[in-house]
Amino acid sequence: MSEAPLLRIDLPGIIKIKSGKVREIFDLGDRLLFVASDRISAFDCVMPNGIPRKGEVLTQTSHFWFDKTEALMPNHRLARPGDPLPPVLAPFERELARRSMIVRKATPLPVECVVRGYLAGSGWQEYKKSGTVCGISLPEGLVECSELPTPIFTPATKAETGHDENISFDRAVAAIGADLANRVREASLKLYGFARDFARQRGILIADTKFEFGLWNGQLLLIDEVLTPDSSRFWPADAYRPGQAQPSFDKQFVRDYLSGLSWDKTPPAPALPGDIVAKTQAKYMEAYRRLTAQE
Repeated sequence: MSEAPLLRIDLPGIIKIKSGKVREIFDLGDRLLFVASDRISAFDCVMPNGIPRKGEVLTQTSHFWFDKTEALMPNHRLARPGDPLPPVLAPFERELARRSMIVRKATPLPVECVVRGYLAGSGWQEYKKSGTVCGISLPEGLVECSELPTPIFTPATKAETGHDENISFDRAVAAIGADLANRVREASLKLYGFARDFARQRGILIADTKFEFGLWNGQLLLIDEVLTPDSSRFWPADAYRPGQAQPSFDKQFVRDYLSGLSWDKTPPAPALPGDIVAKTQAKYMEAYRRLTAQE
């Protein structure tokens, strides 16, 4: 593969305030700059090599969904694709092109807002044991990847390191208060329902997704990334077969590869071979292409 992944982003003179598994966040005074790198993580470990252009796919997919959903829920975005960079960022245009977003300085809520429309991942594992997902009782007789009778809201705690922890709605209320918890549950279910119906028309099933919200001047905003292959499970609708694991357009492909190794899921993570990198890049690109009908 000729293109090299962009794994680390430093902007001399611009203060970096956080470096996450994928995103770098810079302080622009009254605003923030989010930059999505090409890093990829699995099992809470960042791989030593990345997926070329992955950060572009994540950022442009988020822009697409912010455009589609801003009538349903206000978001933190201040600049749209194609808007010129502020003068202070102009020297870094090459590094920032298509992978950056300027946003409001919202205060993130300490709860992640997960909506599940299908029975997969940790939800399927819990259901097999107890017939519940995050404590919510579900009908008997569901199989792996069954579509749920109605989407469910299953909040989680945010973990700086390690796994996020699924929590009950009552624990979300304890963390952020009943009013905010009810508002983010309603907003999450509304956003998921809209996105699920839209994506299905484009040949993608959104099995589940994670939203994040923040407060800015007392206003509740949708923040971070939204409905990307990193924050969601995307399945090709034409290949959907309940009762088994599904092919996907997200990093489940990388997880499946790593699960076949003798690696113990602790750092340092093994490098991904070239064919896995190329196939993963193709999956991210295909997800963007299907959803947006653009290259």
